[in-house]
Amino acid sequence: MTATGLALYLLLGLVFLGGLLVAVRLAAALYSYFRFRGQRLITCPENRQTAAVEVDARRAAVTSLLGPPELRLQDCSRWPVRAGCGQECLLQIETQPEACLVRNIITRWYAGKSCVYCGKAIGEVDWLNHKPALMNESRTTVQWNAVPAERLPEVLRTHLPVCWDCHIAESFRKEHPELVVDRPRDAAGG
Repeated sequence: MTATGLALYLLLGLVFLGGLLVAVRLAAALYSYFRFRGQRLITCPENRQTAAVEVDARRAAVTSLLGPPELRLQDCSRWPVRAGCGQECLLQIETQPEACLVRNIITRWYAGKSCVYCGKAIGEVDWLNHKPALMNESRTTVQWNAVPAERLPEVLRTHLPVCWDCHIAESFRKEHPELVVDRPRDAAGG
């Protein structure tokens, strides 16, 4: 093999290794972005109350290109009043990023539950179209995403699960009572 051929092989090897390194770092950045995006519930270290926070997922992704992701808050339900805090709550997210994700908290809460109105199993939460709802003590239904995230733990303790169909029916009943006719059920179950 000539010196030129050997140099070409070495150059191709370096290009391949460089491309592989770039691909690995890009994969790490994508992983960090998807791992740390979304609203989370944490216990604020300052007042021991639930707070809703969002990590700056883009920053986590960019910093993971060169090493471990650097986490910073993008938003917090205690801001702007406490915007200058030390962000010690990030340790909770670093140690258990999936456990504090609102989406996962909601999924776990609805798992195995049935609608309080029709008895139908809630099943898998449809995140795009037919989100289940909640019923409060005055029998009013509300979609869970209309509740401020920092209040979710309290609301999930006191409200009951409602399927999307019954939520829509009850909302219609509340908004247009003049258009609703209640018929008594007969003894045959009809």
